[in-house]
Amino acid sequence: MLNPQPQDPLIVVEPSRPRWSDDDVLALYEKPFNDLVFEAQSVHRAHFDPNQVQLSSLLSIKTGACPEDCKYCPQSARYKTGLQAERLMRLENIVSAAKQAKQAGATRFCMGAAWRSPKDKDLSVVEDAIRQVKELGMETCATLGMLDDEQAARLRSAGLDYYNHNLDTSESFYSEIITTRTFQDRLDTLERVRGAGINVCSGGIVGMGETRRDRASMLATLASLPEPPQSVPINNLIRVAGTPLEDSEPVDEFEFVRTVAVARITMPKSYVRLSAGREAMNDQMQSLCFLAGANSIFYGEELLTTGNASVAHDKALLSNLGMAVEV
Repeated sequence: MLNPQPQDPLIVVEPSRPRWSDDDVLALYEKPFNDLVFEAQSVHRAHFDPNQVQLSSLLSIKTGACPEDCKYCPQSARYKTGLQAERLMRLENIVSAAKQAKQAGATRFCMGAAWRSPKDKDLSVVEDAIRQVKELGMETCATLGMLDDEQAARLRSAGLDYYNHNLDTSESFYSEIITTRTFQDRLDTLERVRGAGINVCSGGIVGMGETRRDRASMLATLASLPEPPQSVPINNLIRVAGTPLEDSEPVDEFEFVRTVAVARITMPKSYVRLSAGREAMNDQMQSLCFLAGANSIFYGEELLTTGNASVAHDKALLSNLGMAVEV
């Protein structure tokens, strides 16, 4: 009689995360609208409370005079938009704004500076701001332009929770929007942020003249990163007078909702945020975006230098929808 051999321990192999091609994502876009939204809502419910939304507040801590040529941006020094450039805010004023944001209900405080990349002396102020805002019990986020490894490490040491650096659009359309840095520059900064142990916040803008394939390609790139962004802002272009895109054709409202739904399906565990352009959306459109899987909004009267939906209106909308604020 043969001696029984010990069995190998059961090894459970988790299925690998899908790698999304442009064609894969484009196929999602082309589903019937109801089917797409149903699928997105189903994915959303598998990972999040469908009736809960996270509130972020965004403050411009250094405004205007940016050397970049992003065609959508009123802060570029290359365009005459009437924007008054301002120096880096004093630390106490940044913290005061964070306190006000918390009192209004925001749980994450984002600090944006119009730099190509931060200088060491300015980064020291941001580090102090991060520490003091975290002492208020808020999550912290910063968007300061391109970073090197040392700068990313410094921000992580200060306690930064999220770093925002949007891809903006597809790699093939990128040079139509920005020429002062490359698409790869964007990816390199995201890699440095991820390598430093900071959560990545990265999304894009729709309505800049890109095609549906461009939108699909942008989301495919984000979803196929070594780790998808923990936060994915979807911006609807604000057409600012004086910028090269001031006369851009607005994107169809259902196409915007489709973009939210596709972001949710391809990045199921990420927060999908309704960002710029919300002040021009009616309640029905925003409600469809929540149904399609959006679960975060920028909250407050202003986004960097452009207007946003009012706090009172947002509270009324969320109340009407029976949505609670994530705490």
